[in-house]
Amino acid sequence: MTATTPPGPSVPKSVGVIGGGRMGAGIAQVFAGAGASVTVVEADRAAGAAALDRLGAALRRAADRGKLTEEPAAVLGRITFTGDLAALPAEVELVVEAVPEDAGLKIGVLAAAERVVGPHAVLASNTSSLSIAGLAEGLSSPERFVGMHFFNPVPASDLVEIVVGPGTGDAVRDAAWSWASGLGKTAIVVRDSPGFATSRLGVLLGLEAIRMLEEGVADAASIDRAMELGYRHPMGPLRSTDLVGLDVRLAIAEHLHRELGDRFAPPQLLRDKVARGELGRKTGQGFHTWEESR
Repeated sequence: MTATTPPGPSVPKSVGVIGGGRMGAGIAQVFAGAGASVTVVEADRAAGAAALDRLGAALRRAADRGKLTEEPAAVLGRITFTGDLAALPAEVELVVEAVPEDAGLKIGVLAAAERVVGPHAVLASNTSSLSIAGLAEGLSSPERFVGMHFFNPVPASDLVEIVVGPGTGDAVRDAAWSWASGLGKTAIVVRDSPGFATSRLGVLLGLEAIRMLEEGVADAASIDRAMELGYRHPMGPLRSTDLVGLDVRLAIAEHLHRELGDRFAPPQLLRDKVARGELGRKTGQGFHTWEESR
């Protein structure tokens, strides 16, 4: 990537988020916290109610820690839930899809969003590894599509990875950078390639840590502590895998295995844990035991 002059920070007035899971709810929270009006599209009513509860709890925790400059109710008041994609406001400036890492699902959702938003709205994907060029195949205007890869937990993470596809316009890349900066986050710009920069490196480290656990090199706590204290990682690779979700990490590893070869082959221990439903923090058990599940 060639160096460019970063644009100044800004916040879109109206944002749409498709998918109200942990990532989607976090993305909605940070934009609403920065002053945007946010519409979250969640087709399943129960999932939408769960996302609303999750957001309320997250905002109360943030207020208790002194991380909010206003009451949680004020932030929550800027977030609207709907089950209808067509209910996205006509003036929406940015739509971020945050549905599961399934290329077909994402392509369909993005194409449907393009049909209902205005011609100047930016479409973004929160994908952590899927090809931006591939996801743009269903779009009539790929120049307004970009990757905006947020990290979990979104409110606490400092990074947004801006992924530029072959059709992404320069103005759209700059807008994504500006909006990330407006959220108080640091943006990096990477070229569309398997796993981008962050997933490619993070998954490789996580898979090797799983192999070490599988081989009995050390227990999970010791492997994590080695990286936290020896290399100053804020979180060890196994705990990070728990936070991301073992099912999500397995899906990304399988994708990178197909694209980049055997160094990304998922260990059997990871497959076994996913098969048993030990998916990490969200289920209460992964490589560590979590007192609070979803």
